[in-house]
Amino acid sequence: MRIIVTGAAGFIGSNLVQALNARGIDDIIAVDDLEQGEKFRNLVDLRIADYIDKREFYAAFARGRYGKVEAVFHQGACSDTMQHDGRYMLDNNYRDSRMLLEASQMRGTRLLYASSAATYGDGAHGFREQPACEHPLNVYGYSKLLFDQAVRRALPGARSQVIGFRYFNVYGAREQHKGRMASVAFHHFNQFREHGKVKLFGAYNGYDAGMQERDFVWVRDVVAVNLWAFEQGAVSGVFNLGSGRAQPFNDIALSTVNTLRALGGEKVLPLAALVQGGLIEYVDFPDALVGKYQCHTQADLGALRAAGCAHVFAPVEQGVAAYVRELAAA
Repeated sequence: MRIIVTGAAGFIGSNLVQALNARGIDDIIAVDDLEQGEKFRNLVDLRIADYIDKREFYAAFARGRYGKVEAVFHQGACSDTMQHDGRYMLDNNYRDSRMLLEASQMRGTRLLYASSAATYGDGAHGFREQPACEHPLNVYGYSKLLFDQAVRRALPGARSQVIGFRYFNVYGAREQHKGRMASVAFHHFNQFREHGKVKLFGAYNGYDAGMQERDFVWVRDVVAVNLWAFEQGAVSGVFNLGSGRAQPFNDIALSTVNTLRALGGEKVLPLAALVQGGLIEYVDFPDALVGKYQCHTQADLGALRAAGCAHVFAPVEQGVAAYVRELAAA
């Protein structure tokens, strides 16, 4: 069985390759852009059949160069929400994806792809997979929405599975190359290791300090749902992929600091004690983010559950603690 994973050297892509390897699948074509050479580290311990630069891949796949392919896990994209070059964003996230969709349908290849909760914008209209909720605030979110719309139009006549997942705030192993776009948990781990404390935004928009909340989802759960869809084969559509719960940034900081304290033989402390001791510090909310910041996200999992996915998602207290232990052991 031949599988293609785009963005294979990236965060979620490399975790997917690892999980496929664990299931005995190694006829995998890895597609990525290694101009950022350090990403090679995410591929070193994985079994792949070939590596293809993304600039060669899309046209070559459309020509049938890679033979019979069972499925493409399309994770490759520009995910920098601060990238304002709309032409670059649409070329990467829409045009390439559209070419892949058309070629997959022509060749009977299943397509499982990464969308984003950025399609919902500030979330004021809710987080359900329907047009009334979709109001992206940046060109990244728009690029993802544009492709979701193309998929919706294609689904009635689709010859093979097409399923998109709107990822919420994913954290976990193999994200070290992402820099400022890495998860809050990753940054908190490094802040505490380097400075002995973590920093969170203070009060903003009716939320107390550290109480702005997101749907944080462990990458292991993201991979599990992708593989559920792969194993089902017949489930198509656009679905939210988050934990289904909103948790405050304070929970991330609390789990990170206490896990590191426990590893160092120190006792676990409540939030108030960590704040009082200067181990968690609140900073003024930055002016540059006023009016552009999501204070609340929470995936509506109704459609995913109705499609038959019963996966149980880890809360921050479990997932972040496990992730911090992985980082500390590296």
